[in-house]
Amino acid sequence: MLTRGHRITRGADYRAVVRGGARCAGSHTVTHVVSTSAQRPPRFGFIVSKHVGGAVVRNTVRRRLKAICAEALPGVRDGADIVIRALPSSATADFSALRAEVLRCLDRKAAV
Repeated sequence: MLTRGHRITRGADYRAVVRGGARCAGSHTVTHVVSTSAQRPPRFGFIVSKHVGGAVVRNTVRRRLKAICAEALPGVRDGADIVIRALPSSATADFSALRAEVLRCLDRKAAV
């Protein structure tokens, strides 16, 4: 589970990561990463728009992404801000495909 200290909560922080971060795109998600020198835990944010589906579908996708990031949390370096934007295909993707894609992007941009 991602605690409040591991979440991006301010809109300005979301904008800074999406506009200034390194990007890794897949078929289901786009991952934006900004590394800072701050001595704080990594923070995650999620963008799931109405193009993904209705409220139930969006919340399901968001819960899946949070579970994947909570699993990957020990491998992500401190000070990283990560925003994962779900694409419409993420609504029909199975959990293992979504997990593999997010972990691949985290390994390339934010981890170890």
